[in-house]
Amino acid sequence: MAPGNPLPQGVHLLKGGVNFALFSRHARKVWLLLYDRPDADVPFVSFELDPRCNKTGDIWHVLVKGASSGLIYAFRVDGPNEPERGHRYDASKVLLDPYATALAGQNRFDPPERHAPKPCRKKTPFKSTAVKCLVTESGFDWQDDRSPNHAWSDLVIYETHVRGLTIHPSAGAQSPGTFLGVIEKIDYFRELGVNAIEFMPLQEFNPKEVTAVNPDTGERLTNFWGYNTVGFFAPFEGYASGSYPGCQVDEFKTMVKALHKAGIEVLLDVVFNHTAEGDETGPTINFRGLDNSIYYILEEDKRRYKNYSGCGNTMNCNHPVVRNYILDCLRYWVVEMHVDGFRFDLASILGRSRDGSLVPNPPLLEQIAEDPILRGVKLIAEAWDAGGAYLVGRFPGERWSEWNGLFRDDIRRYWRGDSAMAGAFASRICGSADIYEHSGKAPVNSINFVTCHDGFTLSDMVSFACKHNLANGEENRDGCGESYSANYGVEGPTKDPEICLIRKRQMRNLMATLFLSRGVPMMLGGDEFCRTQKGNNNAYCQDSELSWVDWGLLDENKDFFNYVKQLIDLRRRYRVLSSERFYDPDEISWFSRYGESPDWQVDSSIGCHIHPKHASDSLCLIANPELNDVDFPLPKTKDGFCWERILDTCAVNPIALDGSGRAYESGAIISMGSRSVALFVQKVD
Repeated sequence: MAPGNPLPQGVHLLKGGVNFALFSRHARKVWLLLYDRPDADVPFVSFELDPRCNKTGDIWHVLVKGASSGLIYAFRVDGPNEPERGHRYDASKVLLDPYATALAGQNRFDPPERHAPKPCRKKTPFKSTAVKCLVTESGFDWQDDRSPNHAWSDLVIYETHVRGLTIHPSAGAQSPGTFLGVIEKIDYFRELGVNAIEFMPLQEFNPKEVTAVNPDTGERLTNFWGYNTVGFFAPFEGYASGSYPGCQVDEFKTMVKALHKAGIEVLLDVVFNHTAEGDETGPTINFRGLDNSIYYILEEDKRRYKNYSGCGNTMNCNHPVVRNYILDCLRYWVVEMHVDGFRFDLASILGRSRDGSLVPNPPLLEQIAEDPILRGVKLIAEAWDAGGAYLVGRFPGERWSEWNGLFRDDIRRYWRGDSAMAGAFASRICGSADIYEHSGKAPVNSINFVTCHDGFTLSDMVSFACKHNLANGEENRDGCGESYSANYGVEGPTKDPEICLIRKRQMRNLMATLFLSRGVPMMLGGDEFCRTQKGNNNAYCQDSELSWVDWGLLDENKDFFNYVKQLIDLRRRYRVLSSERFYDPDEISWFSRYGESPDWQVDSSIGCHIHPKHASDSLCLIANPELNDVDFPLPKTKDGFCWERILDTCAVNPIALDGSGRAYESGAIISMGSRSVALFVQKVD
């Protein structure tokens, strides 16, 4: 052992060994534990750091001479165990390095604690079956890998789950449920037309932390989604197919490299708003045992945690130490792992101060946006939290795009037939200027979606009026209570041909609205071939066929897959639909079935004529959410031009992009089928 260096934090490989650096301001003692294998109970070395030579400021550090990658390690930290002052040190706990780039033995996570841990002062030898950290090295051959770096206006995002994507036998994957399994679906992504994959959390989490059981089967449920991060720098070991330590890092990089080669960007869903340590009854994994009062926002009674996340604790994101940690983490994923962007879960928390209040110019959000390393990456905020901070359209910083929750809700309600929704529908089609323009943002700051992992799938949204979450073991109390869904006569699956026809048409309408709207479209993986979760709108704990993508549905619903593929193609052909600016008032005209300006409080069926100044394409969109057919006048065209129908969700073949669409004279009266949307393009007569 040698004194080592305080920077960089975490593990750093040197020519003569491995340097370890760990932050802990209030610690009195720190031990570095070295193991010969992941499942070892006792470390072969337990080295106590000397604060006189192994500490600089608040950083404890040591150099292990002769060590290299593959070394397995952890820490123990002693200090004041005074919850009333915010300190929860416990020298009996084996702690993970917050900067660990890989974990070893993830299947050995301790079961969740259901009571406050009691302080313990055991002497060495110290026994533990806890998960450990692994020293890795960056020797991956990236060759000429580069980010596709698509413009926001060209982006089509596909949200999916690494394991859920290919674990079902129908996926036919050689490496099911893994990073390498994703590679096997690249040709599929390219055929569909998506060019960015947004992965649900893939940083280390504890899949065994859920204690509930399925009431029907008695089986223990699991943390499937992964929104309870344990190691922010480490890809989840369970998503690797190899057996050697650290293979998850290599396989993640292999996946990114393959996706980039195919022109597909990689976006990560990151969860910096809280950690897996939960409230005061939760486990001690790392942050709580290193410096609880710095990493978390505490109540006035410091024994308890403020809970703006709904998960028991809230990260103290705007403390300088935590800010630096988050920035270091993001830089690592960009520089070392070649990630193209991030979606920040419950991102409003990142704008809360150390007392939990929202601040006007949050330092962390500004630093992320202005950081020189992160300037080129895409930043997407889930602009709300569980503490009531709903900041859609008001999220700080021009660089930040946002999940547009209002787009989701307004489009669902419009097509469900709710009254007085036409105005909101028109605003969403036009890029949500009413939400974003006042703050200097553009349509591409709006991530448009009608479904995502959180809630019903597209097929379930038109098949269930209520959530059906009993399998989650929480007596159907969990999950959103209002999804703006409908079942059209029967709750759940049915063979009634009329109901099936309505449901399929409504799915077409919702998808058409998504891809015809200005903004950045994001679709939930599997919606393109009618994936179902049987009415469960909160399948976070379902590592089962309920959540897995059943690729057999692709053959059953090939027509809908082709429809979505053609919609993406249509969007790319008519660039006016994806422009990065809002429509000027004189290039789009809205009209009612009477050819007049709509009465937004009365009319539900509406049309719009898009006639941009500097583009050759002139389009007309008409939407009818009513139960009856409606006659509509087409706008007047220039002399020598007519209208060609290129989309009609009533038709057996709803999209015609090959010039075979029906032609209509200028000003013709057309019949719009019930619950349908149509798109026309002006062409030479």
